[in-house]
Amino acid sequence: MNTPRADFRSWLHAPVPASAGQARAQQIWLGWRRFAANRSALAGALFLLLLVIVAWLAPAIAPYNPYQQSLAMRLQPPSATHWFGTDELGRDIFSRIIHGSRITLYIAVLTAAIVAPVGLIVGTVAGYFGGWLDLVLMRVVDVFLAFPSLILALAFVTALGPGIENAVIALSLSAWPPIARLARAETLTIRKSDYVAAMRMQGASHLRILWADIVPMCLPSVVVRVTLNMAIVILTAAGLGFLGLGAQPPSPEWGAMLSTGREFMMNAWWVAAIPGVAILLTSLAVNLAGDGLRDVLDPRHD
Repeated sequence: MNTPRADFRSWLHAPVPASAGQARAQQIWLGWRRFAANRSALAGALFLLLLVIVAWLAPAIAPYNPYQQSLAMRLQPPSATHWFGTDELGRDIFSRIIHGSRITLYIAVLTAAIVAPVGLIVGTVAGYFGGWLDLVLMRVVDVFLAFPSLILALAFVTALGPGIENAVIALSLSAWPPIARLARAETLTIRKSDYVAAMRMQGASHLRILWADIVPMCLPSVVVRVTLNMAIVILTAAGLGFLGLGAQPPSPEWGAMLSTGREFMMNAWWVAAIPGVAILLTSLAVNLAGDGLRDVLDPRHD
């Protein structure tokens, strides 16, 4: 007698799917198996999942108030009482790292939520319609790409003023052009496909073709590129915080913590080293997870 688990496995491994839902489930399962086979990508994804859980439960996990000062405990080395030591104001670095993960994830996720649709819309519209519209939009993209992302973000955040929200806007303005360029390249190939020509012959509008045919085909590549770009966004956000243009004191932002900790590198290395390691590990995890996601979503990548 077959158990429900055996029936589900047979359904999941059926050679010919009986419905669209079954085909989608099989595709997700095969994608997960391919992703899990990449050990480094799986490790990166697990680290990011742990970081999300830590950020979500930060008030419950952090042993101390991240803003509580105690000059009597300043610059204490790592110990059983303070796992990562204390900073120049006696604040617990472990608690500040935990609460700082919220700021890092907030900046990265919000930036991704802005640049992905903006870049996708600009790129698909430019590639589909072509002509003068493509020329104008791509010249705007070229202007943005002419400057390094950090320099461009610095220029925008200097004009807008310091702060987390302004940092997100500056990062978004510097991160969307590569997404638009990628979406345009994908659209130039897709618009010549037979099924797009068939949709035109059936009288489908340009908006329907873009939304139903072009955008879904460009989406996997855009998702992969945005994921890989998040490492650059995290590093750039930390750079803005390091320069005092991102989150403002006493906010426990990792870049700002690294900036204040550099003054004590000789006699209290942990004040700068701990947030630096946090930035490094998070950026590395995003890159590893992005590589695995590319293997799953991009069938042309070997």
